[in-house]
Parts: sequence; C-alpha cells; structure tokens
Amino acid sequence: MKKKHMIVALAFACLSTAGIAQSKEEKAVAASVEVLKNAMISGDSVALKNIASEKLSYGHSGGHVEGRDEFVSKIASGKSDFVTIELKDQSISMSGKVAIVRHILNATTNDNGKPAEVHLRVMYVFQKEGKQWKMLGRQAVKM
Repeated sequence: MKKKHMIVALAFACLSTAGIAQSKEEKAVAASVEVLKNAMISGDSVALKNIASEKLSYGHSGGHVEGRDEFVSKIASGKSDFVTIELKDQSISMSGKVAIVRHILNATTNDNGKPAEVHLRVMYVFQKEGKQWKMLGRQAVKM
C-alpha cells in the first residue's frame, strides 16, 4: 500500500514540476493570452489593437476571416460581446519568435443583445514584435 502512495505522490510531483518548467518566453506568451482574454471581455479597443498584429488573420469557427480592424471593431462595438471567457487545457509551443497557443475556450456571449454560449478549440499564432508578443493568427473550431 505504501508503494502505491509513493507512486501517486511521485506522479503529482512530476505533474506540478511540468507546470513550473515554463520558460520565460512561454510565460510572456501566456501573459499576452491573458491580456487578449481580458481585452475581449472589456471591449477595450486600445488594448485589442495593442495585442493584435497589424497583419492579423482572425478565423472564426463558422469560416469568416477578419483582419485586425474588423476584429477590433466587432468586439469594441459590442457586435461580438464576450461576457465571460474561460480557458482550459492551454499549451504553448515555441519556435524562435513564434508561439503556437492551443486551448479550449468556453464563453458566454451577448452578441447584438442575444445571450449565448460558445465552446471552441482555438489555435493562436503569436509573434514577438519588439519586446511584445502579438496575436498574428487565430483559428477556432466548434467542439
């Protein structure tokens, strides 16, 4: 019985260490994802523009693709209104000045005054521009 407890304890220790082993750049990308999430909830057009690359390609689960100006405009105007956003199972993969972020997004929305829920798998491409990680690409698929 003690052996089973030791194995379980070791497994938990390994899992918790994996979460700590994030590099400085992975932490910076994760922080940028958090900035994006908060800007989407608040509808802050300045924060949205600051986190999005001028070359943004923002793909929706329904197939529509937007550039940065349309992405910012829809959220800032409330046409696309995120009330809450929960991110789960996030992973970050680094390749130089490019990061691929994947997660599950569960959200409540109020688009054009119509309450709804969305459940998506999302992939982002963040690119380091100067000292800041900016969203260069996003594609969502329905779960």
